[in-house]
Amino acid sequence: MKLAVVRVRGDVRIDTEIRDTFEMLNLRQKNHCVVVDDSPIIEGMLHRVASFATWGPVSDDLVVLLKKKGERVARLCPPRKGYGRKGVKVAFARGGALGNRGEKMNDLVKRMM
Repeated sequence: MKLAVVRVRGDVRIDTEIRDTFEMLNLRQKNHCVVVDDSPIIEGMLHRVASFATWGPVSDDLVVLLKKKGERVARLCPPRKGYGRKGVKVAFARGGALGNRGEKMNDLVKRMM
């Protein structure tokens, strides 16, 4: 299964371990997206950056569109109508933008293209 990971927040006041994890994921700026395979190592990395990124499974046709936008990293626009009602400092489960989105990731990426 393919996961899309979108960096939601920037570099200000970020721990060096989290910054290094973003470097390993090739997410250097906010609103950048990368498609990765689901594995235990990637899940650990996502758990570490959960307060700065959002992720979820994406459909195959959306993966093709993201690959056309960029070889490894797709530069996206901020989403139309925003990330969520409570913004980029609250988890998705509580109405914000951070963490695992599940099947709603396709909707977010389409709004960002």
